[in-house]
Amino acid sequence: MRVLVTGGAGFIGSHVVEALRAGGHEPLVYDVRADTGADVRDPVSVARALAGVDAVCHQAAMVGLGNGVADAAEYVSRNDLGTAVLLAAMAEAGVRHLVLAGSMVVYGEGRYECPRHGVVRPGPRAVTDLDAGRFEPSCPRCGAELSPGLVGEDAPADPRNVYAATKLAQEHLAAAWARSTGGSAVSLRYHNVYGPRMPRDTPYAGVASFFRSALARGEAPRVFEDGRQRRDFVHVRDVAAANVAALETEAVPGVLAAYNTGSGEPRTVGELARSLAAACGGPEPVVTGEYRLGDVRHITADSSRLRAALGWKPQVGFEEGMREFAEAGPV
Repeated sequence: MRVLVTGGAGFIGSHVVEALRAGGHEPLVYDVRADTGADVRDPVSVARALAGVDAVCHQAAMVGLGNGVADAAEYVSRNDLGTAVLLAAMAEAGVRHLVLAGSMVVYGEGRYECPRHGVVRPGPRAVTDLDAGRFEPSCPRCGAELSPGLVGEDAPADPRNVYAATKLAQEHLAAAWARSTGGSAVSLRYHNVYGPRMPRDTPYAGVASFFRSALARGEAPRVFEDGRQRRDFVHVRDVAAANVAALETEAVPGVLAAYNTGSGEPRTVGELARSLAAACGGPEPVVTGEYRLGDVRHITADSSRLRAALGWKPQVGFEEGMREFAEAGPV
């Protein structure tokens, strides 16, 4: 299969390219870092790149939380306009298979259960609570303590920043393309991806890269809140394998299928910091109690649908992955 990989020179995209090549496919890298003319917003460039292509693996995006709404136009341009231009060119070229780099940010907060009211959806955490060190969301109906669980693909979307809104819009655009063309579209909703070639201290990098960079400087990782916030850290090679599985599996035409792509093993941010510190031989993490307004407390994936539909399962365990990540060093 000849596969165009947008963002193919980036952190995740480069691993997708390697996995495709290892699987006997022919990946074509389309990336602004590899070719100054490779911009998904340029219809002429995209049309040229799609010649002879069987499928597209769309990894290119502007990532990170952004600066409120000040850079909303740039996010929408790169992520949504770029996706729209790509999809229009695919329709024209007759390319009918798309795998999209989705994100768990479309959910907002994760899944919570109240002992009295069952599954509930707490709103954004209040500044007064965060300042007082009350980090756990409470039941919006009775104020009781909630139990966090795994979020499934059928959970309502609740994007809480500009980047998240553009990732959800990408899925809607892909679904419209699939309905219009009869093509198949798969969105892999990545959770916290880490691994070799992860960029240093970029908006996308997240806590794993920031902690590793601190340890490389001989400094203790600074853990926000109380360190008990839960995430799903999934290795980049497992994410790349999920992309290959999505490309190789016959999908239902005319619809978008969304799959959580995570390890299925929730870990706390504090665990991540301690594991990296141990692997790097660096100082113990410091729990600061600081917070970032807008951060969600817990977001972890139920990836059983992906395992069942595509026969995929993660291969890199948390401790093994953290040791490799520490040894790889900052990019």
